[in-house]
Amino acid sequence: MILAVGSLAAMGTALGALLGIASRYLAVEENPIELELAALLPGSQCGQCGYVGCAQAAKALAAHEAPVTLCPPGGKAVAEALAKKLGVTADLSEHEEHVPSIAYIDESLCLGCLRCAQECSVDAIVGAAKQMHTVIAEACHGCGKCEPVCNTMAITLKPIPKTVATWYWPKPGGSVH
Repeated sequence: MILAVGSLAAMGTALGALLGIASRYLAVEENPIELELAALLPGSQCGQCGYVGCAQAAKALAAHEAPVTLCPPGGKAVAEALAKKLGVTADLSEHEEHVPSIAYIDESLCLGCLRCAQECSVDAIVGAAKQMHTVIAEACHGCGKCEPVCNTMAITLKPIPKTVATWYWPKPGGSVH
């Protein structure tokens, strides 16, 4: 018994040391600007910018391969923050500001084809095959990828309703005297 415990402890120590050495020699250096840019992006991984996720978009921004206006959900504020971080000017003349929206499914039109649920990257659409679907509003980030795949046009994007949970005090517009 003591021999078995001792041999397992020795193997664990040797393998732990081997993993520690390997982590130092095989470490991948990350670009710190990429991490800072990824922190500025919403992190919803919606793919509206044309990249798989926010980390890939940050990598393209750091390499100056993408414009700072690439993130539709982030809007004007994110574009300005990215431009400031990169030290470039952002051309926001053609940028449309969108109000925060969520998907809404008209349940009387839903056939239960599951196309929208398969397209949703955050699993905000729930339902079973050949049954009606619905959207979990707290999980939906309003990317709109589910809207074009719906055959019956049952999905629409609607502005987030003003409730006690979603209403925020507006920022002061003028100077304080």
